Formats: sequence, C-alpha cells, structure tokens
Amino acid sequence: MRRVATPERPDWRTHAARAGFHFHSFDGAPYWDESAYYAFGLAEIEEEIEAPSRALHDLCLAFAARAVEDERILASLRIPEHAWDAIRASWRRGDPALYGRLDLSYGGTGPAKLLEYNADTPTALYESAVFQWLWLEDGLARGRLPAGSDQFNALHERLVARLAAIGRRLGTSSLAFASFPDAPEDRGTVAYLQDCALQAGLAAPFLPVEAIGLDGDRFVDEAGSPIDALFKLYPWEWIFADPFGRAVGAAPTRFIEPPWKAVLSNKGMLAHLWAMAPGHPNLLPAYFEEDPDKAALGASFVKKPLYAREGANVLIVEDGAVAARAEGPYGAEGFVRQALAPLPRFDGRHVLVGSWIVGDEPAGLCLREADGLITTDRARFVPHVIDP
Repeated sequence: MRRVATPERPDWRTHAARAGFHFHSFDGAPYWDESAYYAFGLAEIEEEIEAPSRALHDLCLAFAARAVEDERILASLRIPEHAWDAIRASWRRGDPALYGRLDLSYGGTGPAKLLEYNADTPTALYESAVFQWLWLEDGLARGRLPAGSDQFNALHERLVARLAAIGRRLGTSSLAFASFPDAPEDRGTVAYLQDCALQAGLAAPFLPVEAIGLDGDRFVDEAGSPIDALFKLYPWEWIFADPFGRAVGAAPTRFIEPPWKAVLSNKGMLAHLWAMAPGHPNLLPAYFEEDPDKAALGASFVKKPLYAREGANVLIVEDGAVAARAEGPYGAEGFVRQALAPLPRFDGRHVLVGSWIVGDEPAGLCLREADGLITTDRARFVPHVIDP
C-alpha cells in the first residue's frame, strides 16, 4: 500500500457534472480529491482486506443472532424496549439487508483492525461504486495510470444483483427510497441506489422522509398509498425515538436496511464482539464505559458514543493526554472505549479504509483522508488502484 501523488485532471469537474456527481465539494472545500491515489498489491486486497472483511461480517452476523434473543444485550446497546420485538421479528423472518461499510485501520502492515461498522446508513457509496471507477477508466485511457491497473470495485454489479434478489425475496416489484431531499450527500446516495433498483427491474419512487405517513398500522406515501418496501437513509435510532417508530413492528412494510441492523450499527457492538472473540486479529479490545475492565486499555484509548456519525463526539486519549476531540450532539446513551489504533499516515494525511459489504460479500473499497486524527464529514475521498 502506498500513496501516489498525481496531477488532478483539469476537467474533472466537467466529468463529475456529466456523471451526476454534484456533491464533490462542500462549502468550497474539496471532498473528491484526485491529487493522489492509493495503490495496493492484489495479495494485499485479497488477503489483508477482503478476507478479513468477510470474516468480520460473519462475526457481526453471529453477534446479531445472539443479540436479538438476549434482552440484556439489547438493553446494553440502549435500544428502547419498545423496539425489541420489531428487531427480533425482522431477524427471525430473515429480512434481507442491502449493504454496509466496515471502517478499518490499515496501512499496509499488520492485520486490518475494525474501528466500526456503518451497517445501517453508510454514504460515500456513489463515489466508491461509480466515480472512482470512471476515474480509473479515464486514467487508463489517457495514460495517466500504469497500463493494466485495476480496482477492488464490484459494487455496482453487486448492488443491482442484490436489489433484484431483495425484490424477489420480499415479493415486490417496487422499492421506495427515502431521505432528506435537501442533504446533498444523502440525496445523491439515494438517487444512485434508485438507479440501481431501476436496473434491477424495480420501480423506485423517491419519498422525502417527512412525507411518509401512518394510516392505522400501515406506512403510506404522500398520496396515502401503502408502502410495501422502503429503503430509508434515516437511522434506526432516530426512527425508534420518533412517535411513529412504535408502529414498525406491527406494520407490513419491509425496510432496507431491516430493523435487525440496529444492533450492528451501534458501537456497543464493538465491546460485545471483543467479548465473543477476544484476541481476534482484526478486532481491537473494547469495553463499555461503565465496565471496570476498561482499565485494561491503559492510558491510550478512543472513547466513542454508542450512536454517532462522521466522527462526532469521539475522544482520542494518548498516554493520558487528549490527542483529539470532536464536538457533536451525541453521547446521551453512553460510550464505549476502544483500544487506540491510530490511522496510518501517508504524506502527512491520516487515511481510513472503508470496506464495502453488499449482501454478505465484500464488494469494494473506499479511502478517506483527514488532516487530523478523527475522520469527520470533512474527510476527503481519494481513489485507489490495484497494481498491474
């Protein structure tokens, strides 16, 4: 694994506009960054990222199977009791999942370490699946990349196939898609998944989150028509905190991601995974904040809220001193402490490896760079290649 500096294409914004990539910058600062790319060897991808990702996802599924049947685990995750039956029922029914992203600390040496699992509402999907692939194709066509360069990226094909399988599994020809329409990254992610659904042969109408209603025990759209199946880029913990969240269990609507994903998108899972598989090469020791065993971490650790996004409310302590802190609105439900695995630095940038799971299989890679120790929503997306 290495970082390769390269001049950005002078016309890349034109390419982005043509491809429908409209959230490539935020507040005038770049989000998409092609002034460099990361290069990997094929064995690195297959043995150090793909294989561990599959093993970690399988471990997470084993945890989910245990969690839904154990009220003590659900309580430890601070999931409200009124949601337990809906979570349990969705798992027992085998409600299908679409995708997730494992965030890993990996720099080319030593085993990749799981930092968290964005199992419910991950973004950075379109740029991972499409725009970095277009960047690769254009770079090869222009001779800007070594001939024969490839990419760990089967995301688009896997998403289309998985959505078709979900339609068959749920017995529906329509999957509605909901997000906040005025959030560019969320709306862009959902628009891309709508396109994937259309390619999978499904109708794919868009619904603003605030337009979804409840008629008796049925979720309905703006016209009052029942919603049979709904992809929602809206976290389960927010749904369960809303008044209509209590209707999820009795409603016939099937959700993507399903309610059981709530146990995987919760950072309390990290403590349970370590208890299930202590010493696992791809896990970091982790404990709930109230657990006396957290003392085993010593004076260097990361404190994370059970519910949080984009690095908010993360605290990094190194040798007893605060090394980094991110502010935010999270933390009321509690925290976990995780052993410190500093993100590797390349040319002064801290890089986070995101390994995508579609269905139950690893399907692609994204890398985000931050100037500081915490990867926030201002981190830059940097493409990658597999060396020829």
